[in-house]
Formats: sequence, structure tokens, C-alpha cells
Amino acid sequence: MGALWYLLGGMRRVSCLVLLSLIVLDCAKSAFARVEPAEVTLDYVAKRAEERAHKPFKSPKGNLPEVLRADQLDYDKYREVRFRHEQALWGAEGLPFQVEFFHPGYLYQEPVRINEFSYNYVQPVRFVQDFFDYGKLKIKKQIPPTTGYAGFRILAPLNQADKFDELGAFLGASYFRLLGKGQHYGESARGLALDCGEPDRSEEFPIFTDWWLGKPQAGDQDLHLFAILDSVSCTGAYEFHIRPGESTVAEIEAIIFLREQDKIRAADRDRKPLLTIGMAPLTSMFWFGKSSGRKFDDYRPEVHDSDGLLMRMENGETLWRPLNNASVMRHQKFVADNIKGFGLLQRDRDFADYQDIFNLYHAVPSVWVEPRGHWGEGEMHLLELSTHYEGLDNVVAFWDPKLKPKPMQPFRFGYTLYWTRETDRKLSPNKVVATRIGADSRNPQWRQFVIDFAGPKLAILPEGAVPEAIASCSENGRIVESQIFRIPSNSNWRAIVKMEPKSENKDPIDLRCTLQKGGEVLTETWTYHWSPP
Repeated sequence: MGALWYLLGGMRRVSCLVLLSLIVLDCAKSAFARVEPAEVTLDYVAKRAEERAHKPFKSPKGNLPEVLRADQLDYDKYREVRFRHEQALWGAEGLPFQVEFFHPGYLYQEPVRINEFSYNYVQPVRFVQDFFDYGKLKIKKQIPPTTGYAGFRILAPLNQADKFDELGAFLGASYFRLLGKGQHYGESARGLALDCGEPDRSEEFPIFTDWWLGKPQAGDQDLHLFAILDSVSCTGAYEFHIRPGESTVAEIEAIIFLREQDKIRAADRDRKPLLTIGMAPLTSMFWFGKSSGRKFDDYRPEVHDSDGLLMRMENGETLWRPLNNASVMRHQKFVADNIKGFGLLQRDRDFADYQDIFNLYHAVPSVWVEPRGHWGEGEMHLLELSTHYEGLDNVVAFWDPKLKPKPMQPFRFGYTLYWTRETDRKLSPNKVVATRIGADSRNPQWRQFVIDFAGPKLAILPEGAVPEAIASCSENGRIVESQIFRIPSNSNWRAIVKMEPKSENKDPIDLRCTLQKGGEVLTETWTYHWSPP
């Protein structure tokens, strides 16, 4: 099949009827159902998303065979099913990328349609049962080739030139995860987050329903993908350029269409209009760490995929917000007009920070979002859900535009995702390296925040020069004391900020601290959202 595609790309003047006849014969023995002439672009996909937006949302669940539904295919049975690695798409052609498919069923109830495109042709990838080893299950002959897949994983020579490793996976709703060199899976990204964390309505989870996978050529350094996103309230077209490396980079362009109210399916007509449209959402896990107010009975000193939210504002200020796992849900918003970048980062990078030989939290990626173009007025949202174990992704961060698009008005935006450990990127070199919180020994009503800073601006301070800790908090509390000390063991600087909540206060208190010298800002701004017990 690969030779035929090469022929199509290089011999355009040859009779298409002859070539298509050959392809149809070849497709009968392969995963490809039919070939159609088409130039797959973002506009090509956006046209299909716009057409779909004129009709009510229809869940792909209806296309799932009964034998794959959750009451028939449970966790243990689903684990019996394994993709046969030798069947990877493009695996036999010596190309720089390969694709393996996830089997539908169990939790993955919304099958995804997959297409391959190359040059100016596109062809659907059928569901092929021989791609999978079913173990002891007796379901192989009960799944039609029109079923679709649950999603797919991408393989590439990420860590060694002669070995294909997992580069990323697109599985479930609009979630996806990528990896850079030497990294292990941690946080996820999503296509959109709709009404996430709003108290008066349920969250809406868009799904990627259709994919176009660009067949790579020998020597290609990035993989080109397109997708349709669909949901009750909107549709969208997405374009991905994924380039593996020390930091793996995903360049993304999107066009969103909100449905007219009369095109919302009848079962959802009572839904309120969207309040938040979460662009470039990130999802991660924080159970406990240095900044935790709650302690858990666990042998490890820290357990998290990310330990803070970094935000780079239009005015040049950089904010660091340590994550926390409070006893109640917390939803914090930051005015962030035309934000320049944000990300959920993992800053603790030593094995000793976690002491976990099974979950390599020191090697999971930080994910940094860099908007392209002018995003305009909007807010940065951080949602922290309470959790009692590490198996739940309980942190969400996204940017929400103030001006929402009108129904059926194309809403276009672009951004770049960096999946990094900051070994080759310096997102914020003068930074907060630790946050610790506890009661003050002199007054148990005071809260004591111990913040460690490090960076090149601090390292070059002359002997005897002491920076100033500039601290503040919201009106429902007051700063009673702030001190600054050099840490002898590593030459970092420690600010100790003591805060007293107002009597009878039950609301969260926002705090800030930065180090300055002679009016020069030396560090990013530490900011925290403290909740009363």
C-alpha cells in the first residue's frame, strides 16, 4: 500500500482510474476501506466541523457494538486485549513515525473514526480485528470493521535512533499526552474545557471524533495531524504539528463553531449558555508536597505530577502559584489579558524528592503553553479538586476569553505546547524553588509561609547585599512580619512571611511575595490562595 501512495504522489499524470482500481484491490486485504482525492488542510476539516455544527450533537456511543459496552467488557476483560506491535501503521515502511491503535470498549465508549492522508488523497482506516490479540476473549467475530478505534498512540525514535518509543497518546474525550526525551507520562492536555469548575452547572466534555493522520515521508521531523472536536455546545477543527525532541513541541491551530440554540439537542436545551471556554487546558495531579496543609499517611515525601502554575503576564510579570490539595474545591481566577504563556510545571526533579521507584514523578514533563497571536482580554483559571489518593487528576488550568464568539462565528486561535523538563528551556530562571506552610510558634493564629528563591540574579548579588521581601495579602488578612535570609548550604534566599487572618474570616486569602533590590525585581512573584481550616 505504501508503494501505491508513493506512486500517487509522484506520478500525478497517470490515469487516476487505473491507480484507483489497483488501490481498491489492495484495500480489500488491508485496513484501508477506500481512497478519495482530497487535499487535507485545516480549512478542509473546518468545513466538516461547520457542517456538523448545523445539526445537534450525536454521540458516537451509538456506533459501539453491544459486546464492547462497559457491562459486557469490564476492566479485567479489557486488559486481555493487546495491539500487535507488528501491525503498527507505517511500521513496515521504514518511516520516522508509527501509529498503534487502542481498542474500543470498557471506559472508551465513543469510537473514533481514523483516516490517513498523503499528498492529495485521503482514505479511512477500518477497524481490523487482526490488529489485536484478544487472549482468552471470544469476541473477535462480533466487531464490524466500521466500529472505529478508541484512540491511538504515536511511536518515534525518541530516546535512541534505532528504537521506537512511545511519543504520545490521544485517548478519551479530547485528552492527549506527549513525551520528550527521557520523560515519563504525567499531566495531560485537552482540546477544550467547557464550563469547568462552575458551581451552577455541570462541565461539558468535548470529544475528538474524527482524525486525519498525515503519512510521513522519510526524513520528516514532525508528524502532521488533524481532528474534529464535537460537543453539545460546539464543534471545532484542530491541526497538530508534533516534533519530538529533548522538549517535544506541538504546534496547534484551532477553529471553533458554537452551535445555535435551536441546534442544541432537545435533551440539552435547558443548559445555560457557556460561561467559560477553556483554551489550551491542562490537567494534572497534586496529592501532597512541600506546600501541603494536609498531611497523608504515606512513606513518600511528595506525590504529584505538577507542583505549580506558572503564568507570564503581558506586562512582563511572571507569577508562580504553588499547587495545593485543600479539603474543598478551590477555583481561582487571574486577570490575564493577552497572556504570554502559562503552564503546569514540575520543579522538583530529584528522585529523593519523591522516593518512588514505580511512579517516576521526577521524570514527568512540565507543559508550557505559548499563545500565538493576540488572545485579547481574558482570565487565567486554576481549579483544584480535593482528593485522598494519587489516582485522580484533580488540577485543571486554562485561559478563558472575555469576549465569547457568537454562534456559528468562526473562532480561530493558535498556540504551542512544550512538553519539557526545562533542561533545554529556561521558562523562569529566577524562581521559587520551595513553599512550606505552618503555624507560627509564637501565635497559632498566624500562618507562616516559608518561600525559597533561587536564580542568577540572586547568585550575583555582592557580598553583604540583602534583597528585600515585598509581601502583601488581600483585605481579609494582614502581613504581620516578613524576613529574608540567605541559606548557607546552597546560597538560595528564604523569605519568611507571617500572615494573620481577620477574626471570623472564612474566605480564602490571596498572598504575594517577590524579592527586590533597589527597585529592581529579582524574582518571579510568588502568589498563594490560602483557605482557612
